[in-house]
Amino acid sequence: MNILIIEDEQKVASFIKKGLEEEQHVVELATDGLQGLQAALSKDFDCIILDILLPGINGRDLCKKLRQSQVLTPILMLTALQTTDDIVSGLEQGADDYLTKPFHFRELLARIQALGRRRWHKTLGEEVLRFHDLTLDTSSKTASRQGKQINLTAREYGLLELFMRHPNKVLSRAFITDAVWGIDRSSNANVVDVYVNYLRNKIEKPFGDAKLIHTLTGMGYVLKQDPV
Repeated sequence: MNILIIEDEQKVASFIKKGLEEEQHVVELATDGLQGLQAALSKDFDCIILDILLPGINGRDLCKKLRQSQVLTPILMLTALQTTDDIVSGLEQGADDYLTKPFHFRELLARIQALGRRRWHKTLGEEVLRFHDLTLDTSSKTASRQGKQINLTAREYGLLELFMRHPNKVLSRAFITDAVWGIDRSSNANVVDVYVNYLRNKIEKPFGDAKLIHTLTGMGYVLKQDPV
């Protein structure tokens, strides 16, 4: 994988870079937010490892700017901030995953590998998925409903694609976790619920709250038309 590390702590950056290169990944390093922003906008990467506390521009703002610029590269945030509010704040700016410092390299590597998977991309040669008035173009990675484009983060896109490849089928949280995140997220079981809520806010609320993603208590979620 081609990976961009945006980290100003030299020891941490060197540790990650050395470990990833030993795993045969190609690594580029930026040591402040502005340098990282420029690198991420000028070159395609398979994954971005992003510290939050950066000089120049902090990680949350950098992440937000990348998403506003339609950069959908998966972003893994590194943070010494461990409260739920801190983590959710990072996710709300468009991050796909997070890892708190200090961390074990094996876990970092597992999360990067999970972000790099493209399990649901162009399955069976399909490029355009449709459900009711919702359309997902898997080639351009764009979504629209009623002809209006919907801006999604990389993680939201992956979640929506999973639902649209399994319409009218109940998907458990465990299935969603494995398919979209690819690793054990039992320590943060509500992450699926958080992202389903993000997705609902984008594909339902602007369109008169016409529900598409339904909750089945104790079972999971299902993509289907109203009525429930």
